[in-house]
Amino acid sequence: MKKFILILNLFIGITFTSFAQNKLTADFGNAQAKLIKFYPNPATSVINFDFQKGYDKSYSFQIFNFIGKMVLELKNVSSHTSINIEDFYRGIYIFQLRDRNGSIVESGKFQVNK
Repeated sequence: MKKFILILNLFIGITFTSFAQNKLTADFGNAQAKLIKFYPNPATSVINFDFQKGYDKSYSFQIFNFIGKMVLELKNVSSHTSINIEDFYRGIYIFQLRDRNGSIVESGKFQVNK
């Protein structure tokens, strides 16, 4: 009886694991391509943002500190933007790319080390 329960638990575990892996692969397959690539992360003095093809030049780009206070806003961003972060404090910052209506198109986070 103990062998039967052990085999049943093993079978259920393998079935669940393969289901979870298939679900995870399916979710990644449907993921949208990122519009923003940023580097270096963590940054010390400058961070670069490259906007991929398909972004609208009317988008606004905002950076918030971890408390939620907006520390920078750029309107009509170009395809390559370098931001001087020497005046930023050490910590985590969140960026958002917003369309004309104010909806978030993409967001992410980066770290400032000093």
